[in-house]
Amino acid sequence: MKTLSFDKILVGVKEYFLMAVGIMIYTFGWIGCIAPADGTGGGAAGLATVICRALALGDISIQLGTMTFIINGILLLFAGFIVGWKFGIKTVYCVIILGFGMNFWQSVLPPGDFLHLDRLLSIILGGILAGIGIAMCFKQGGSTGGTDIVAMIINKYRTISYGRIVITCDFTIITSALLVGYHIDTVIYGFVMTAVFGYTVDMLMAGNQQSSQVLIVTHDFQKMADTIVNNAHRGVTVLDSTGWYSQEASKVVMVVCRKRETSSILKLVKSVDPDAFITVGSVMGVYGKGFEALNKI
Repeated sequence: MKTLSFDKILVGVKEYFLMAVGIMIYTFGWIGCIAPADGTGGGAAGLATVICRALALGDISIQLGTMTFIINGILLLFAGFIVGWKFGIKTVYCVIILGFGMNFWQSVLPPGDFLHLDRLLSIILGGILAGIGIAMCFKQGGSTGGTDIVAMIINKYRTISYGRIVITCDFTIITSALLVGYHIDTVIYGFVMTAVFGYTVDMLMAGNQQSSQVLIVTHDFQKMADTIVNNAHRGVTVLDSTGWYSQEASKVVMVVCRKRETSSILKLVKSVDPDAFITVGSVMGVYGKGFEALNKI
């Protein structure tokens, strides 16, 4: 039988605490910035906004957090019966905190635009705050449901990329706002918010891990490797290769470095072999000595 150590308990408490903080930041972005600016967005929160607006037209009032929880709850049930109960306790936990957080901010924040920001600035700030909150949640292994669950269900029957599913769902939800009395400017702001939100999440999730992979094809590979190691202080891997046109064997010098170091690496390459063939690609999630430690995953 496995026993839980005190350190593991502390790690678990830290993860759930940070997920809760992240969700509260996310919900504040929605209730404190996006909603007062008459904005919308994608995901379960965006769909809940549209449904609540439709119900309000029929004099039925329901809190945004409650509707978001209902939507996620239905999606979780569908996913459970269709693809199995693969989602973990963290997803359920985040879904509960999400509904609670929205209702909490809706009850304690002053009505209307209490921040007194321009509408566009309010939408952008809301997208940034929502992105920060979701990134915090993702880093702890959490998920807020919504499009994640939809993707899980769709991939049960058809292999479609996660990004395509998210874009399609968000586009459909945002444009459906026109059916419940929102104007075209709300739809435009919805796309702005979604873009800001996605960019913020990407930057926080991968920005500090983004690196460059430089592949250098050169005849003087030994001098090239020594120059990079001695001057840039980066590890070098030499790969065997064959030029298919010339059918000549050659070597490829591979270097993985931080984005900010790419320019200095290229200058060193030029000093050794101005005729070298170089490709530079972006990579993220580089783990090992000199980069992110594996034990932090």
